[in-house]
Amino acid sequence: MPDARIMPATAPPTNPNGPVTAATTVRVAAAQYALKPVASFEAFADQATAAVAAAAEFDARLFVLPEYLTTQLLSIPANGRPGDIRDLPAHTPQYRDLFSHLARSRAMHILAGTHVTAEGNKLYNTAYLFHPDGRVDTQEKLHLTPTETGPWGLAPGTTLKLIDLSWAKAAILVCYDVEFPELARRARAEGADLLLVPSCTDDRHGFHRVRYCAQARAIEDQTYVVVAATVGGLPEVEHLRSHVGEAALLAPCDYPFPPGGVLAAGEINCDMVVAADLDFAALARARAGGSVRTWQDRRPDLYRNG
Repeated sequence: MPDARIMPATAPPTNPNGPVTAATTVRVAAAQYALKPVASFEAFADQATAAVAAAAEFDARLFVLPEYLTTQLLSIPANGRPGDIRDLPAHTPQYRDLFSHLARSRAMHILAGTHVTAEGNKLYNTAYLFHPDGRVDTQEKLHLTPTETGPWGLAPGTTLKLIDLSWAKAAILVCYDVEFPELARRARAEGADLLLVPSCTDDRHGFHRVRYCAQARAIEDQTYVVVAATVGGLPEVEHLRSHVGEAALLAPCDYPFPPGGVLAAGEINCDMVVAADLDFAALARARAGGSVRTWQDRRPDLYRNG
């Protein structure tokens, strides 16, 4: 079972501008998930189920797994060669059944990373969010890297969706998507309180790009940001041989949050789960009366055409 740790949110101070409302606090977990060779779909399911069990032991209501979670299935021996990215859509029914069952049985919202899906003759990198009531929301990755558009031949999505979790509105920004501030701004303008970032990075440069941009989005848009990451590697699968990652739950750098804006983070490159309590009432107070108000103080007149 992966290592696990949890950090509670800092208690909010007295609000000098009025009474403090009761906190709406939700525990969220994120995975540093080891991509490693598996012999069968059942072996993949066992590993994923253990990660979900670790999150459940901390009473997480939402669990975020990383981008390209199902690429583990490319390591299953087939015809004497590793699988190809175009083989993944065939596993979609099993993938959906597995995580639909886990979400219902654990009464947990599970962002089951991303999975390559097919629509007509196009392939998409699609995030799936499974709800305890059986609903399934999807979000295609909108900005693709050169590997995704080149050798993998993926197509970008066209629509950013907002997902209602009842206790917050969330948007899914898949890895590279978080490096575009306009997209997060769009999500915030439409009411997002939470950005979910399943990521997969193969070196420290990529890891730091995603992490620094996720932290910037939390500050700029006064939102919580949850990053999940791949670690480990698939030695026989091209472009997936090694990974560098660290999961983190991030907040604005303002009261009542930690000065560095990090609610919880893992140990880099370890197979583990991290969790923290997200206080949405505290977030609302910070937005209304924090040290700075980066959303309200924007100057669209200066960068309307930016």
